[in-house]
Amino acid sequence: MTYSIVARDPDTGELGVAVQSHWFSVGSIVTWARPGVGAVATQANAEAAYGPDALTLLADGVPAPEALEQLVVGDPGGPSRQVAVIDAAGRIGVHTGPACIAHAGHITGRDASCQANIMASERVWPAMLKAFEAALGSLSSRLLDALDAAEREGGDLRGRQSAAILVVPAEGEPWRTVVSLRVEDHPDPLSELRRLVALQGAYRLAGQADELLNAGREQEAGRLYVQASERAPTNHELLFWAGLGTVAAGDFDRGVAMVRSAIELQPAWRELLSRLPEDLAPAAPDVLSGLGES
Repeated sequence: MTYSIVARDPDTGELGVAVQSHWFSVGSIVTWARPGVGAVATQANAEAAYGPDALTLLADGVPAPEALEQLVVGDPGGPSRQVAVIDAAGRIGVHTGPACIAHAGHITGRDASCQANIMASERVWPAMLKAFEAALGSLSSRLLDALDAAEREGGDLRGRQSAAILVVPAEGEPWRTVVSLRVEDHPDPLSELRRLVALQGAYRLAGQADELLNAGREQEAGRLYVQASERAPTNHELLFWAGLGTVAAGDFDRGVAMVRSAIELQPAWRELLSRLPEDLAPAAPDVLSGLGES
């Protein structure tokens, strides 16, 4: 009842999985990944245990095709499952059981597998792979392009409800992620998922700016705050911090104007401005003065 893609970026080593379905909170069931280990999509008559169990086998050095074969052989419900696994070396194991409801199938390419069941047509999963392989940019954006391609071919026969994307780095603790977002219930989950991915990118820049500010690199931080705000121009929080960063970087008038605009959108920012400790926001007293506050 789902279409999904698992993939690896050979340049960065990132691993990812993305999915859309007419089913509530599909990401809580289908998407699994671990840095430097692999990514898994488990769907159709979904058994969530395939996710952690496959990742455990991959972490123990079992290649993806063999890991999936072990799990399917030991599963009485195997004929009704659809599962795809990719490991850190780009090896792929994929299974579409004979009892999966048509249209159902999968296709693999270099560093990616696309799979789907209960689709409007058999064009869905080939279109996903074609879009992924033609796309440019980050692994996250290429995964989203694959989902959009599925929808253009009719997608899930029952319609749309939820979507999710999970991308992990090439290495790091098991909990590390690059992107981990879900749309649990929405009339247009793919558009909403893409909006959230873009917003997360803006907040990631703001987080990097925070680190630069803590290191005393005010001008660099200010530039990143502004970039973050430009990526999400309706977000008053990012606009507020961009204003402070701009003042810290030396552009007083522009920074104060940005803070003033944030306060117009959310008046509580004026109160927070007066509470900020100087070591956290050294520009705050000057901004207050510029706003006509003492």
